Amino acid sequence: MAASARQPLAEFEFRGGPRLVVGPGGLGRLGELANELGATRALVTSDPGIVDAGHTAAGIASLEQAGITTFLFTGFGENPTSTQIEAGTAVARDFRPDLLVGLGGGSSMDCAKGINFLLSCGGRMQDYKGRRTARGPMLPSIGVPTTAGTGSETQSFALVTDVETGMKMACGDPRAAFRVAILDVTLTLTQPPALAALTGIDAVSHAVESHVSRAATPASRIFSREAWRLLARHLPAVLADGGTIPDRAAVQLGAAWAGLAIENAMLGAAHALANPLTAAHGVAHGQAVGLMLPHVVRFNGPTCGPLYADLLADVGIEARPDAAGDRLAAWLANLLGASRLRASLAALGIAAPDVPALAAAASTQWTGGFNPRPVAVAECAALYEAVR
Repeated sequence: MAASARQPLAEFEFRGGPRLVVGPGGLGRLGELANELGATRALVTSDPGIVDAGHTAAGIASLEQAGITTFLFTGFGENPTSTQIEAGTAVARDFRPDLLVGLGGGSSMDCAKGINFLLSCGGRMQDYKGRRTARGPMLPSIGVPTTAGTGSETQSFALVTDVETGMKMACGDPRAAFRVAILDVTLTLTQPPALAALTGIDAVSHAVESHVSRAATPASRIFSREAWRLLARHLPAVLADGGTIPDRAAVQLGAAWAGLAIENAMLGAAHALANPLTAAHGVAHGQAVGLMLPHVVRFNGPTCGPLYADLLADVGIEARPDAAGDRLAAWLANLLGASRLRASLAALGIAAPDVPALAAAASTQWTGGFNPRPVAVAECAALYEAVR
């Protein structure tokens, strides 16, 4: 018997995701699925752009045709703030829903989860930073993503900007996860190309970072790697000319699998470095994380070369483990170029970044603690210098 076969299986936990309902036209089943959860009153969170696209009206119509009373909350932006979540919670307390529906991009789903925390458990969003922070039962909820990227539909974390510090808080608990997630590829067709690029690059970063996270397990890597395969093979076509419906469906499913990997393995330094760029300079999240990811992969190469070599093999590139970090970083940089996103702070109009302040903020980010190679202030500063 080989020595490896005699090794005991590593101990780990794995949390499965929501019930996934996948396929074109799935939004039309929203009312049916809500009925199965016993809903009679549903609070729907959708941002104004999704309302304008007509998706919100279609979802509300499905709910109301199923006999469910609805109320729509739209009072939030791209990065929901703790104040906006509090305002939504006040609306919810008056309406008294027994179901929450997040219909839209990551912000709509984060808003639904954030409201669920405060409505069900009280307090402030700042009370729920971290993992397993809920204080009791939470309302059932349904997630309906209209973008293909954040993976919020398959994870229990709400990303909420703290108005007091400007930083994003990851607030999570298994009870906050959606009971059902509807993956209807037709809802992604209204994404402008720039948004498809931002969300697609974000999804790639989720797959890559969760795959090498300190918290990754054999189970989580099944999902991070399959997410990578789907995204790496199909996102380039979406970036080039919009892609086919099968391309878009593959990217949507890849984003969902990456969200499930995050739920079980978390992320890494690229996200820790991205959040201060959003807070201090208003850089869109997908742009910020896409900017940092190739440099973080190169930095991590000496620590996790074999895992990066596996990802390269999935796109037909053979690389020795000691060279895999550089090769994967180059592949990701080319993908960033294809996305038409910016590859430096200067290109983003940030000519004189306060690197010490950014590095200090990045070093306190929760996700940085899961990076496979330790990152403290000095390492964060060096990575910011690399993208100037």
